[in-house]
Amino acid sequence: MKPAALLRCILLVNASLLALHAQAMPTPQSLIPVGAERGPSPDGRIPAWDGGLRSGQVSLASNGTPLDPYADEQPLYIIGADNYRQYRDQLTAGQVALIERYPKSFRLPVYPSHRSVAVAPQVQAWAQHNAASARLANDGNGLTGFSGVLAFPYPGNGLQVLWNHLTRPRNASYSLVSDSITPRGDGRYATMSFQQTFARPDVLRDGDPSTVLYYLSYRMTAPSRLAGDAVVLHETLDQVAQPRLSWLYSSSQRRVRRAPALAYDSITPGTAGLRTADSRDMFNGAPDLYQWTLVGKKTLHVPYNSYRLASPLLGYAALIGPGHVRPQATRYELHRVWEVVGTLKPGAKHIYASRRYYLDEDSWAIVEADFFDQQSRLWRTAQAHSYYHVTGQALVNAMEAIYDLRTGRYQLSGLTNEQPKPYTFDLVTSASHFSPGALRSQGLR
Repeated sequence: MKPAALLRCILLVNASLLALHAQAMPTPQSLIPVGAERGPSPDGRIPAWDGGLRSGQVSLASNGTPLDPYADEQPLYIIGADNYRQYRDQLTAGQVALIERYPKSFRLPVYPSHRSVAVAPQVQAWAQHNAASARLANDGNGLTGFSGVLAFPYPGNGLQVLWNHLTRPRNASYSLVSDSITPRGDGRYATMSFQQTFARPDVLRDGDPSTVLYYLSYRMTAPSRLAGDAVVLHETLDQVAQPRLSWLYSSSQRRVRRAPALAYDSITPGTAGLRTADSRDMFNGAPDLYQWTLVGKKTLHVPYNSYRLASPLLGYAALIGPGHVRPQATRYELHRVWEVVGTLKPGAKHIYASRRYYLDEDSWAIVEADFFDQQSRLWRTAQAHSYYHVTGQALVNAMEAIYDLRTGRYQLSGLTNEQPKPYTFDLVTSASHFSPGALRSQGLR
């Protein structure tokens, strides 16, 4: 073939591929305000988005937790050791590993899919603003032109998808009292309790939205020997140019000190070494150690609408079993998720050589995560069992679980079942609440 003819052939092939790609990609008109596909899946198993749950559709338990609006439903099927291979294309590597490690007890009860996440008008306005003005800065380690929440409703690469998790819609300022548990091999456990306060700078009269993404404080309230220990974080918009600001208060030493090492793969206190600092909230902090690749969208069985798992009618003893959470109260649904893979950059150091994240298209929250060691072997897997809280107009977790596939240990955080009033939404506070000076007084309460 002559060069000119070959060139025309290549151009025609490229044009055809681009046309097919354009047909396959959703248009903004076919998307909901936060960028998810509005329509149902071709087989109808994932429904169209109809606006999400509204307050009148959900009742509240005595502690303010929403009661399960889908309580009358039964599982469509249960995925376990006897049948998981037929669903393998719609399972994560971590889910398969848990089924294979615990063939007699670990399973996924799969229920009808419901797209319960609603979009508040202000969230929609911010998404439209950021779609036009937000940009990655400093090699993707920061943001410019960003306001409020949800930096990239129409993402084009892995870093933008990851930033959507970091900037996803949450209640602007809230307090959460929750429990953390690391069961022993036989299922026995002790409970640690925390009070957490979160606030975005735009809702604080003295906040700094130009440099701070959000403010966060933790105070341990139980057991008594650790009660009073506290930490304050200022999560910055660019943690490479301006690293996270963090301070610790030790109740035993009665002093406040800077905690610059509370990042990356430093171990989170109280997690028996199972959770790194940057795996809290599935992922947080600076993304600079990894090369982030957007694999694309896929349909998976993921934990979703986990209202029963958060019910105050179920105590922790009913949920916690040897090796894993008891499956009876869990709920999985088929949903579209974004898949992003982080691969450690040459010369960078972290205990995880790679990590794989799956983000729910409606909320941009990471719902499943797999962590791999330096030999590319699956080491740990994490699941965020979430539900849409109509009072706070935000997705929250019934629990966040991380499983160590080497040791068989696992750790749970964010449990609220046994708390009399876990959430206080739209909390009136100020940036001074998150200052080093306020840290000691918080620890002494």
